[in-house]
Amino acid sequence: MRRRQFITLLGGSAIALPFAVRAQQPGKLPTLGFLGGDATGWGPWTSAFAARLRELGWIEGRTVAIEYRWTEGRPERAAQFAAEFVRLKADVIVTHNSSAPAVKQATSTIPIVFVLAGDPLGSGLVANLARPGGNITGLSSQQTDVAGKRFQLLSEVVPRLRRLAMAYTGSPDTVSEVGEVQAAARTLGLEVAAFEIRRAEDIAPAFEAIRHRADALYVAPDALFVANRTRIITLAPTARLPMIVNVRDWVQAGALMSYGPAFPALFRRAAEYVDKILRGAKPGDIPVEQPTNFELIVNLTTAKALGLTIPESFLLRADELIE
Repeated sequence: MRRRQFITLLGGSAIALPFAVRAQQPGKLPTLGFLGGDATGWGPWTSAFAARLRELGWIEGRTVAIEYRWTEGRPERAAQFAAEFVRLKADVIVTHNSSAPAVKQATSTIPIVFVLAGDPLGSGLVANLARPGGNITGLSSQQTDVAGKRFQLLSEVVPRLRRLAMAYTGSPDTVSEVGEVQAAARTLGLEVAAFEIRRAEDIAPAFEAIRHRADALYVAPDALFVANRTRIITLAPTARLPMIVNVRDWVQAGALMSYGPAFPALFRRAAEYVDKILRGAKPGDIPVEQPTNFELIVNLTTAKALGLTIPESFLLRADELIE
């Protein structure tokens, strides 16, 4: 590269640096605290988040430091890691629906960006979607609004469906979702048996009870279930339970089907929120966004193993068929 080109490039890069970076003390990078469920289950989502950050000029280790922490299905860790991020004086904390309340309680000054919040208004994370106020904003996965749709889709694929088991953790989002599913079931004259699971050790006993009381299984999304995805996906076919979830990754791993927003896209959008905040925007002025595009994914191999014949009209509506 010629000297003049190099100087021009260097000057352009310096101009492009956000004010937040230039204002940092020499040698100190802006720090993101990222609090997720578990490294494996969240791998595709954190990759999407980091990729979008790089596109926006935030390169890990060079222009930004990212501290990842994982609750691994243990809710008590959320408060512990939130306090750690406060001690580290993180510039932004990125978290999710299950851990967001603990993070919000830990700090009223550090900007917080949440992802996957099913009902940010109902759970009290924000008072207003258009202007959340305070130090918090983020993206809703709109889980409670589409819970009834998932139930309807499952009833189309499982003709013998009379009783649905619903696994939830007791978090505000999953409790709201139970209510949505039960309301949808009443309109169809069907029964919903809700099973609260708070610890990983409770999963296997719950499945033993579920298999005798249900024709299908609906899993309400939560960090505990993401951390124990493999165990749940293994138990469901053993119990002969068609399972519907909210995210494609589960279907790829063996669940029957999913209906929900594309999670990688939500995490890419979360990176854009972080970019705005690092460049000086106030989180309370950034509206909470709700997804507008939802995808239906079906695992044909799992359907065959369960002895289900999925109608052609249903398959034509699917966004992706996994074989």
